[in-house]
Amino acid sequence: MWKDKFEGYKIILGSGSPRRQQFLRELELNFEIRIKAVDEIYPKSLKGAEIADFLAQLKASVFEDSLQDKEILITSDTVVWHNNRALGKPVDASDAFDMLKSLSNAWHEVITAVCFTTNEKQLTVNDNTWVKFKELSDTEIDHYIKQYSPFDKAGGYGIQDWIGLIGIEEIRGSYSNVVGMPTHLVYKTLITMVG
Repeated sequence: MWKDKFEGYKIILGSGSPRRQQFLRELELNFEIRIKAVDEIYPKSLKGAEIADFLAQLKASVFEDSLQDKEILITSDTVVWHNNRALGKPVDASDAFDMLKSLSNAWHEVITAVCFTTNEKQLTVNDNTWVKFKELSDTEIDHYIKQYSPFDKAGGYGIQDWIGLIGIEEIRGSYSNVVGMPTHLVYKTLITMVG
């Protein structure tokens, strides 16, 4: 059975995201959560997937001296890329409104990078999904921000939230990638890591 491959290994999720934790549970993986704070600052010269890769690796770097043999650390970062710029987590309601207004009636790209780190090696993979919002009214945007406070989400929205249910017209690529973890890639890469 595929689970036997992980015998003797310990999977560590370096994320406080409830969505990423849920995905690992749904993949039927045993894991523990270890969280270490890091300032998510990246060089302004980076674009799109380069940003996600850099931040996923940065989140792994703070664990560098604490990993034991047969421990596999998973760190991740999601970037919403629109009009040639990264939309991070909104700082306040006004910022969230501006982000959602810019995404209204337009396509944008969601890129999630996942970094796998052991004592011996590091491997980073990423996936991108194209998402199309309908034209969102100011009332819809205001309602979403007030009711759902999406300040912990890149781009100011969660696809699994109300705004995703009423506003997203089309997706090209992985749904789980938009939520915050390309589960198909995580599964495939973990199998590769344990040989």
